[in-house]
Amino acid sequence: MIGLGTIINVAAIILGGGLGLFGGKWLKPRVQETITRATGVCVLFIGIAGVMEQMLTVVDGKLTSGGTMMFIISIAIGGLVGELLNIDALMERFGKWLKVKSGNAKDERFLDGFITATMTVCIGAMAIVGSVKDGIYGDYTILAAKALLDFIIILVMASSMGIGCMFSAIPVAIFQGTFTLLARLIEPLLTEAALGNLSLVGSALIFCVGLNLIWKNTIRVANLLPALVVAVVYALLGF
Repeated sequence: MIGLGTIINVAAIILGGGLGLFGGKWLKPRVQETITRATGVCVLFIGIAGVMEQMLTVVDGKLTSGGTMMFIISIAIGGLVGELLNIDALMERFGKWLKVKSGNAKDERFLDGFITATMTVCIGAMAIVGSVKDGIYGDYTILAAKALLDFIIILVMASSMGIGCMFSAIPVAIFQGTFTLLARLIEPLLTEAALGNLSLVGSALIFCVGLNLIWKNTIRVANLLPALVVAVVYALLGF
């Protein structure tokens, strides 16, 4: 069944969020704060691991680095485009709309939880590659693996940041569902170089999410999302 991977992923986020909310009710505010920052540290290292995996290679027994120019260009141009479009404000507006429509207008944590969780579970090569494979071959194994990771991440986040984290299931459904439907058009663009660039830049953005968890609202990560597109274009142009 095409689209099953995204359905599994969405269900995992909702389940993880529900369990996190239930457990979070028993935690004192200082414990919730500690868990939030501890989650931030974990997200930082997930991002670092992804970046290092793409940038560092062993050649003739020596460690070498690459992709620096692509990384800088993607982040710089992507950030400029994102700021001009002000994607962060658009996402915040959508989060506020969800907050009211879901009956959580008085929840001060909703918006932070929604945006932080969304940036964590939507960014990354697994979401795109998994959706494309699901759309073309009905192979949902990558998205099933991602669902397990998202379940754990959202469970921990929801315990300290509240119900807003659970609503990250909506952007995931839209984002991955779109890539699944457009899979045959997107597949030729996902060359090995494009996937490598996408993974590197995506991991860097995940690192930025971790920074925001530890030092609140340090970086407008949503405004850096166009960097993912720039990274793919960079590869397709053969640089």
